[in-house]
Amino acid sequence: MATSNRISDEPAYVLHRYDWSESSLILDVFTRHHGRVALVARGAKKPSSSFRPILLPLQNLRIAFGGEAEIRNLRSSEWTGGHVMPTGDALMSGYYVNELLMRLLVRDDPHPVLFDTYVQTVNILAQSANHQNESESILEVALRAFELTLLKELGWLPSLDRHSSTLAQLENSESYVLVPEGGLRFAHEDDRASLQGVQWLQLQAALEAEASFSTLLSACTHHLQSLKTQLRSVLHYHCGVNTFKTRQMMLDIQNVAT
Repeated sequence: MATSNRISDEPAYVLHRYDWSESSLILDVFTRHHGRVALVARGAKKPSSSFRPILLPLQNLRIAFGGEAEIRNLRSSEWTGGHVMPTGDALMSGYYVNELLMRLLVRDDPHPVLFDTYVQTVNILAQSANHQNESESILEVALRAFELTLLKELGWLPSLDRHSSTLAQLENSESYVLVPEGGLRFAHEDDRASLQGVQWLQLQAALEAEASFSTLLSACTHHLQSLKTQLRSVLHYHCGVNTFKTRQMMLDIQNVAT
């Protein structure tokens, strides 16, 4: 719902930007206290604009905006410093996270916990270049932890310590699979991926921990491929797609490279 309130000093990240007229941009922005909002940055494409060098994805900003229309006016934007733009696989991972937020978040619906998790995820992506030998696994761990937090915050992640249809406590040595709209159930022989009950219990405990994201990163480390398969299935279902645009872009780039 549109608001006429003027908002200032708001932590924000640009998720996506669109050309609007010869000199301006429409921005899809994720803010901490106001959720996902649409803003117009007038004159942002002009060489002299102070907006031009900073309205980039994956950069930590402080913004001011206001107006009564559905697309409000960006009044000021300041880069708060920190990491530079991620590159390579880290950049594509960041675009994937942004795509999830754009597809799944409705406008003007605040999710401060999710915003804080997003900040931590982007920081990990940016720093992964400093760990070249482990960068791929670092990226995968960060993405799985973010996906779990996203599903939890949107109310689409069942309790990971119980069988969803019977509400029985998971058995440590049994295998379970997470399925869209069905929650956790016993794994079948033809399931592509599953986790043992003890592993789901560890993930649930991590989600509930006080320092939940760092604990969740640790809990995800040993289950990356199995988690990826199951979480992507759930995310594809809720997004209504079979393949994410960023995933297809990455495949296209790999095909060109080979």
